[in-house]
Amino acid sequence: MIRAARIASQGYRRDARLPRLLGYGMVPRTGPALISLMAIEADMNGCRETGDASYSVANHVEVLSAIMGESQLLRAQADGMIERARAT
Repeated sequence: MIRAARIASQGYRRDARLPRLLGYGMVPRTGPALISLMAIEADMNGCRETGDASYSVANHVEVLSAIMGESQLLRAQADGMIERARAT
């Protein structure tokens, strides 16, 4: 699952993926989106572990890839802030 999510995260487009996962409306900032995605993933993992019939591997991979994509964006934002701080 993780390998598939890594591959899927390479083409991550938050404007396309987040509304589908978090609900339509304004796309949240990276931090809040990441927290919401992690809560969704925890619920999915619970369904997976208990053998819940509603569990979907494809949906779980999609959420994991979104977590990876948002994490990469958050890291890039932090790196940009560090670079700007060093430049001043």
